[in-house]
Amino acid sequence: MTRTRTFVVGCGLTKFERAGSSRDWHELTEEALQTCMKDANVDFMQHVDAAVVGYCYGEPTCGQRAIYSLGHKGIPVFNTNNNCSTGSSAIFLARTLIEAGSHQCVIALGFEKMQRHLSSVYTDRGWSSPLQKHYDHLYDQTTIAREPIAKGMNDWTSNVVKMFGEAALEHQKKYGTSDRHFAMISHKNHRHSVNNPYSKNRKEYTLEEIQGTGKLWGPLTSAQAAPTGDGAAAVLIVSQDFLEEMMTDTATSFDREKRSMISMCGTDMTREAAKKLYKASGLRPRDVDVLEVHDCFSSNELMVMEALGLCEEGRGGDLVEKGRWITNAGGGNHFLVGDRWVVNPSGGLESKGHPISATGVAQCIELCWQLRGEAGKRQVGGARVALQHNLGLGSAVVITAYKRYETKAKL
Repeated sequence: MTRTRTFVVGCGLTKFERAGSSRDWHELTEEALQTCMKDANVDFMQHVDAAVVGYCYGEPTCGQRAIYSLGHKGIPVFNTNNNCSTGSSAIFLARTLIEAGSHQCVIALGFEKMQRHLSSVYTDRGWSSPLQKHYDHLYDQTTIAREPIAKGMNDWTSNVVKMFGEAALEHQKKYGTSDRHFAMISHKNHRHSVNNPYSKNRKEYTLEEIQGTGKLWGPLTSAQAAPTGDGAAAVLIVSQDFLEEMMTDTATSFDREKRSMISMCGTDMTREAAKKLYKASGLRPRDVDVLEVHDCFSSNELMVMEALGLCEEGRGGDLVEKGRWITNAGGGNHFLVGDRWVVNPSGGLESKGHPISATGVAQCIELCWQLRGEAGKRQVGGARVALQHNLGLGSAVVITAYKRYETKAKL
């Protein structure tokens, strides 16, 4: 069966702000949507026939209210929530609507208004956490005890920090990865963010400053974690010359014999999704020029690069060590990972901020700008193929390949 090809033709993004910023959520979504439609030069009332809206913190029909800012057309609006992969899940669903033949022009929107830390908005229902299986695995398969929650954190934030911190410690024990390797990733991302006007934090840090910020868990410091935030991002999808595959937790994620926090943090499902993408698209890792990956913590970016096939398992530290800084096509600086790939030219989640449901859509927008040659001082020279990785615990991972569309000149 031949898949319908779809294109991302419009992009709209707000600057990511600190959590609890003064702008209301519908102001953020209106800016992103209006910018997206203007960028696409498409008339909403005439052409758009569906919308998929992703958010984690909001009422059930926020999507409808957001879309109303473009007009009252009566199109179907689908609200979705898939934790940190919500934004790219919205894109996945929008593309699926087009592939199914039921729609031709679909908006995918992700937005968030957040508090300082990850938390549940429901306190009166007596339900166990959606991540309870992850929590149980964390305490069952590691030596740490159920300790009091760290100052300034709630249960959700504290446990997620421990998950990725323990995964980092496991990677160090297995492969000899150093604290410095994780800090180098954070240093690279913060330096990239200097040239991103949409980034929450555009400050460049030295390696020493990154390693000297407050300890979170294991080798991770506060500068190596993605902060929550407020923001919105929208794309308009009308056809496709890219491929994406979506996976959920595999059995190995919670394998008691394997006793792996690395697996539980999404590397196994990332590896399986990447294999499917490469097989279906005919692409190989070395064909990719630029990547936006889910660096909720610096340790996750290192392990994701391994799972995506940029290097062998356990060699992520070497990949970073072999990297070098270059002057890019836009006049800024890029770090070539493994002397080949530019990863997170936007600055990643660590510096850009992580308004959960806007993240995946913002990754898509950054890569579209890179392939269009519109990334300014962040521009990767000659970028033709891009790869996006977006993880949501609880769990889903979406991996998307984008290819620059070349039109044939008419005689």
